[in-house]
Amino acid sequence: MSVVCCSGVTAGEDAGMLAPGVRVAGRMDVMGLRKAMTAQGPGTSPGAGPGTGAAENAVPLLPRTVVLVGLMGAGKSAIGRRLATRLHLPFRDADTEIEAAAGCTIAEIFARDGEPVFRSVERRIITRLVKDEPVHILATGGGAFMDPETRAAIRQHGISVWLRAELDVLVARTARRTHRPILNQGDPRTILGRLMEQRYPVYAEADLTVVSDERPPDVTVELVIDALEAHFGVQLPHRQPQGQGHAQRGARPGKPDALKTDTAKTDAS
Repeated sequence: MSVVCCSGVTAGEDAGMLAPGVRVAGRMDVMGLRKAMTAQGPGTSPGAGPGTGAAENAVPLLPRTVVLVGLMGAGKSAIGRRLATRLHLPFRDADTEIEAAAGCTIAEIFARDGEPVFRSVERRIITRLVKDEPVHILATGGGAFMDPETRAAIRQHGISVWLRAELDVLVARTARRTHRPILNQGDPRTILGRLMEQRYPVYAEADLTVVSDERPPDVTVELVIDALEAHFGVQLPHRQPQGQGHAQRGARPGKPDALKTDTAKTDAS
């Protein structure tokens, strides 16, 4: 079979990193797609935030890439960007990487090629990011961690953090956006509730679990940092408390109940 881009260019099965028979809608030729998926240099990722090049040249504070997982509305991108800034690490968004490689939106890939094709591309890009890229913060799509191979790659090369949010929080957050095609197929609360039943038991396999609730994003970032400190036994930068002169502190006793680590996980985008 061949890989078909929307430009009409075809190539053999070994083109890029796509599975046999995958059709990728894109405004780039197959060679360009291959480069986008396998050879983006430091600081060139479309999902990277400002200052990414400098961050990648610095000695990372963590030994592994932090992979944020959870349902849509859990705050993976918002928390991820703040966490990356706090830890002086690059930020990547898996969905942005996929869209840049394909040259079209994820909704378009789903509509034209179906979910199996999308998951195949997603699996390869996430594997590349956690295996080959320097340590960074990676936000993934809601269904990424459901794929066994993607989950195995994350477990082998990264540290997964499930941002666990309750239904009311997810409904409130996703109501502010209109780019969630899956939620346009019916009642958003019903759909999100069904996804929670399906996915939360699998998300619970993540290395760390942190509750994402109505509190400000910076509070959740602090909880993620607490969890990472406890897991790796390192000291990481925290937000500077008002009236105090030190912006860095170690793991503290009596952490909030919202924090769940790999040693005390809850039972289950």
